[in-house]
Amino acid sequence: MGTDQNPKCAQNESVAPATALAYLDPNYWDERFSKEEHYEWFKDYSHFRNLILPLLKPDSSVLELGSGNSKLSEELYNDGITDITCIDLSAVAVEKMQKRLHLKGMKEIKVLEADMLDMPFGDECFDVVVEKGTMDVLFVDGGDPWNPQPSTRSKVMAMLEGVHRVLKKDGIFVSITFGQPHFRRPLFNAPEFTWSFECSTFGDGFHYFFYTLRKGRRSSDDIDEVERSVTPSICLLQDELEGEDYMFRTDVDELNC
Repeated sequence: MGTDQNPKCAQNESVAPATALAYLDPNYWDERFSKEEHYEWFKDYSHFRNLILPLLKPDSSVLELGSGNSKLSEELYNDGITDITCIDLSAVAVEKMQKRLHLKGMKEIKVLEADMLDMPFGDECFDVVVEKGTMDVLFVDGGDPWNPQPSTRSKVMAMLEGVHRVLKKDGIFVSITFGQPHFRRPLFNAPEFTWSFECSTFGDGFHYFFYTLRKGRRSSDDIDEVERSVTPSICLLQDELEGEDYMFRTDVDELNC
């Protein structure tokens, strides 16, 4: 490569795994976060700011799952949301984010080492829970996206049950993902949950999905209605997706496009 190579791209190439299965290894993330200062999965905040801000109030308590080295919490803070808790399984990521936020004077943001499959919070304590690409990691060894392996489904359901538990009675779960509605909806609409289901999209060359699930708002329509929106084409070249987002194409490669 020439000397004009983009340093950000070069850094990302040095930490990207050979296969998506590496994302399931906690040691991979510790090593990656020790080298990488910042990376945004599925676009940065500016692309979905118009979708998430209407869901928040200045006094909203927000939980971010799998915060890694994202700047999402900082962007929310700059928009007036200060009661934010971030959790990540990587102690390296947590320590680095704590230092970064402290240097920026964002001391109200709490960053904790915790497992989203077994969250250390009481019931009904957050107004909003956000995940951006974190749930996608659980699917990398899931097999058939229409019928995930039992072990994958068990982990996904443990995450969703935890989110539903920590949300307040009228709380909102926001899932920003590569997973298409026809794969995610059956999980979100499991009978043990009471939230409603809404789907929006954002992005340029490819549509990422922004799911809004409102606890206590489920209706029969959320279970029975056929999706009214047309799912964007997913037959795309790898270079149409930013950074490592293409790694999650494993969910859709078997579809007949």
